[in-house]
Amino acid sequence: MNAPYDGERGKNPPGGPSPEGYSGIDELFSEVPQDQARRRQDASPQPGDAFAHLYRDQDHHPDPQQPPHPRTGPEEPGPRREDDTFPLLPPIPSAAPEAASGPAEAVEERDLADEPPETPTGKPSGGKAAGLLRSSAVMAAGTMVSRLTGFVRSALIVVALGAALLGDTYQIAITLPTMLYILTVGGGLNSVFVPQLVRAMKNDADGGEAYANRLLTLVSVILGGLTVASVLAAPLLVRLMSVDIASNPAANDVAVTFVRFCMPSIFFMGIHVVMGQILNARGRFGAMMWTPVLNNVVIIFTVALFLGVYGAADTSGMQVDTIPPEGVRLLGAGTLLGLVVQALAMIPYLRATGFRIRPRFDWKGQGLGKAMKLAKWTILFVLANQAGVIVVSQLSTAAGETALTEGGHNGTGFIAYSNAQLIWNMPQAIITVSVMAALLPRLSRSAHDGDTGAVRDDISHGLRNSAVAIVPIAFGFLALGVPMCTFIYGSAGTEGARNMGFMLMAFGIGLIPFSVQYVVLRAFYAYEDTRTPFYNTVIVAAVNAAASALCFLLLPARWAVIGMAGAYGLAYIIGVGIAWRRLRVKLDGDLDGAHVVRTYARLAGASLPATLAAGAAAYGIMHALGSGYLGSFTALLGGSVVLAVVFVAAARRMRIAELNAMIGMVRTRLGR
Repeated sequence: MNAPYDGERGKNPPGGPSPEGYSGIDELFSEVPQDQARRRQDASPQPGDAFAHLYRDQDHHPDPQQPPHPRTGPEEPGPRREDDTFPLLPPIPSAAPEAASGPAEAVEERDLADEPPETPTGKPSGGKAAGLLRSSAVMAAGTMVSRLTGFVRSALIVVALGAALLGDTYQIAITLPTMLYILTVGGGLNSVFVPQLVRAMKNDADGGEAYANRLLTLVSVILGGLTVASVLAAPLLVRLMSVDIASNPAANDVAVTFVRFCMPSIFFMGIHVVMGQILNARGRFGAMMWTPVLNNVVIIFTVALFLGVYGAADTSGMQVDTIPPEGVRLLGAGTLLGLVVQALAMIPYLRATGFRIRPRFDWKGQGLGKAMKLAKWTILFVLANQAGVIVVSQLSTAAGETALTEGGHNGTGFIAYSNAQLIWNMPQAIITVSVMAALLPRLSRSAHDGDTGAVRDDISHGLRNSAVAIVPIAFGFLALGVPMCTFIYGSAGTEGARNMGFMLMAFGIGLIPFSVQYVVLRAFYAYEDTRTPFYNTVIVAAVNAAASALCFLLLPARWAVIGMAGAYGLAYIIGVGIAWRRLRVKLDGDLDGAHVVRTYARLAGASLPATLAAGAAAYGIMHALGSGYLGSFTALLGGSVVLAVVFVAAARRMRIAELNAMIGMVRTRLGR
């Protein structure tokens, strides 16, 4: 439903399409029919093109004067082909490193994700399909760099503070701002406001700028008040996260100080996300994925200063009762500064699109009410999810402290759980999230037009093509979890790093249902249905909390948190089954289920021998070279090569169409 008319609405956006080709969602909406027809003719796929399905909605543009015709059955041109796939991560254009290396280079006439490559004839070569894939590639590259620098950051923090109680106090402090932000406005911003911004951009005479400024102002006011309240309530928030830490006077003092420094990051986190969503709605996807790298760089520099002054926790023996107050303030201030830099770095990107930030307090009657009603269910969704996080943080800090005091085992608490989860979540962030972030505006348009066939096909393609990478990586965590963690976190102590590796192995297979649920829930958000994801997440959170509690009660303290990691995947297996059934009902019973299940089953079948071979190779290498840096790196590298070779060989023999399409695309791009 469109926002009410207020004098700025109801007109076509000013300006016309760019002569260089499609450059974003705003241009797609402003094209006249003749330009759309010309673009479809220029961008029509060749027979057998693996990207063919991406062009289908270019051939189904409803007449503006006629209502859309829903397509609820299979595609009319013919039966579904087994090779109807697209490569998930195309090679990044050669100009990508320079264009995306930082905010300074990003302030150009065009965003990296918006400049289509030219064919030898001088015409844009990609159309909408190439634009989507380039956007996904840019976001994936930015997310990968962000995650890699995030690994460096988290590894240095473990070195500086250890993997025991002191490290848990910092981990709680950086977890709390994210939780509170998501609980208040974050969930709604990420899922609800993208369709609303797209609609405002389509229908408003100013391209949605006034609506976006109202949203930015409203979020700033809400988060400003929340920041002040959370700083004052820091002791209560620490107790909410961990009774064990709150009951230890020294640990509580350190945690409260960390929390008070970190809490203002809520405000800057929200500003960054709103600006990023404004850019996403305009087809500019790179900035939101690349600016977090600046945050990581600032924190890395801060932790390096800390290490230079105070040394590593493993050698200095630093604990909650011996860490200097100046050291706590240094880490807290550096963590906050990283978020400030990340948020401010978005401003040049916005200016490059012509957007000007102006406070707008005329919120009433401007369409924000509908968005807030939709966000209500998303906030409840996140509340249920974060309730599970609180349960895990309480139980894991208690189990970690017990394991340390009774058995001397490091790396069995909340910081170890969080760092293992950070590694485990990286494929999801690079692959699934990047693709669906670029696809969500398109899904929203198809849902708004009543084109259930287009929604079904996009969800099916997203699931099957992301699975080509997600499934073998999930199995790979089983084989390579230990050398991966001893390589990344080994400098903080081999035993603690090995325990993190066991947690990563326990998370392992759960990556598959976790990724599937993420894709499936995007379909509900495209239909502006936020209630169904809420109910689904309540079930997932309840199963996770109950299973984690059982692990805490039944397993020895050293293994309790490892069991909690496995419970996380179990909860999402149940959640996927429920979400799948509900989406099938919404899409009239057709989700292309047989095709999706067959693809996942074949990929799992190819991953099993690869996992066994890679695990054997990694174990043999570490047995020969030890668990130090050299042994871990060699085992990780050798095991990864074995995993990739055996998986590809098995998948090729099983004729998995999605993998064959990806390999064919890579060979084509390499000129082979």
